[in-house]
Amino acid sequence: MNKWLSWARRSRLEPFKRLALTLKAHLGGVVRGMLDGRSNAYVEAMNGLLQQTKTAARGFRNIENFIAMAYLRMSKLKHLPQNPLVPAVARDYGRYRHVC
Repeated sequence: MNKWLSWARRSRLEPFKRLALTLKAHLGGVVRGMLDGRSNAYVEAMNGLLQQTKTAARGFRNIENFIAMAYLRMSKLKHLPQNPLVPAVARDYGRYRHVC
């Protein structure tokens, strides 16, 4: 790895120089991430939810409403209704129902 970093820093290609500097600065974290077998799938999933919220947020009046909606969508609360116009609890909940 050090040999490649050395080559990339001496390269005439500016993107390779930047990549080498970035890798050198974060090499410990990169190696730890590779050894732990972590992926960025969770972050990408959250980004997808955020992009959906942003698309749906065109009618929001201000940024606070968008932020509130993003928190609600990403929190994965199970007790909320899918449609806000549908009650979370059935209207006849707790009432005696006569069944014939």
